[in-house]
Amino acid sequence: MTGFNYKSSGVNIELGDDASKVLYEAAKLTWRNRRGRLGEVVEIFEDFSGLRAINVGGLPNDAYMNINFDGVGTKMELAERIAKHDTIAYDLFAMVCDDAVVRGAEPVIVGSILDVKSLGEKDKSYIDFVKQLAIGYINAAKDANVAIVNGEVAELGVRVNGYGPFNYNWGAGVVWFARKSRMLTGYEIKEDDKLVGLRENGFRSNGLSLVRRIMKATHGEEWHKETYNGKSLAELALHPSRIYSGAVVDMFGGFDGEPKSKIHGVVHITGGGIPGKLGRVLKPSKLGAIIDNPFEPCDLMKDCQEKGNVADVEAYKTWNMGQGMIIITPNPDEVISVAEQHGIESRVIGEVTKEPTIRIRNKGINSDKQKEIIF
Repeated sequence: MTGFNYKSSGVNIELGDDASKVLYEAAKLTWRNRRGRLGEVVEIFEDFSGLRAINVGGLPNDAYMNINFDGVGTKMELAERIAKHDTIAYDLFAMVCDDAVVRGAEPVIVGSILDVKSLGEKDKSYIDFVKQLAIGYINAAKDANVAIVNGEVAELGVRVNGYGPFNYNWGAGVVWFARKSRMLTGYEIKEDDKLVGLRENGFRSNGLSLVRRIMKATHGEEWHKETYNGKSLAELALHPSRIYSGAVVDMFGGFDGEPKSKIHGVVHITGGGIPGKLGRVLKPSKLGAIIDNPFEPCDLMKDCQEKGNVADVEAYKTWNMGQGMIIITPNPDEVISVAEQHGIESRVIGEVTKEPTIRIRNKGINSDKQKEIIF
């Protein structure tokens, strides 16, 4: 009887080491993002398993630190369908870093865990796919202005499934720092504050289960091979999340920088959509909002609404519908100026109201009569 070994159980240690080295080298390139600032990475040993740390000595008494965790969700399946993995890191970083700035915190350090089904089958290696992930890792970290301190990889065999041969789940945690005087509680929000929408041209990493269900029902299991406006449906749905945290940190000054604008609230439009996330931020002030000039949802979002007969109310509660983040501010021109410097399209989309409801001028396609939706 042939003896069992780790490789025969589905874990290739050599390929695992190679994948870890790829992500470690990618992580090293991100350390420059924090050079000379809070969160500068110090490497004590020179090998990829060596100890890395940041010096946080001498912080002010009103300094606070916490960690956010999140993952990409089911969006990986879209990457698996077309073997394109170089943008998934944008979705990962957007989910953790953009959540940090909601509280007026500056995201500083990111750590992640990549669980894969396999890094290779027979004589075939999937290290090239890991290299694609690493490219996104580097670029997304630059947009978020954070440093990555690890590149953990684990082969889990049948515990991870998806489409095609290379399947994975990717989760991360971000360490953030904040000054108590700059943290956002919701109580700062005032009636007549303006809402500045930051444009999103894709689904981000939310509501993709509904997208996939609609596409499968309409086009069958191989729906990703169909095209819309000359591009594959999967490629359009895979559109990377815009990372807003770098721009927002510039707006309120981050941990110890000079503020460029006064901000009373930050809304990250993820699960729950505008009514869910904006409603949560407005709750402490007991105020409401009217959004009378929202951005249009992207074309594929409208297509999904049409094919799946998704009601407009449901669409606004599931997807971002064109705005991935909303900044609540008394100084919209300054916010718009900083967003423009970061290449983010933005505009005033509404204002805070005394009436504690959220009213949205409807940009959905399934209700000609309902020009305004009230939540």
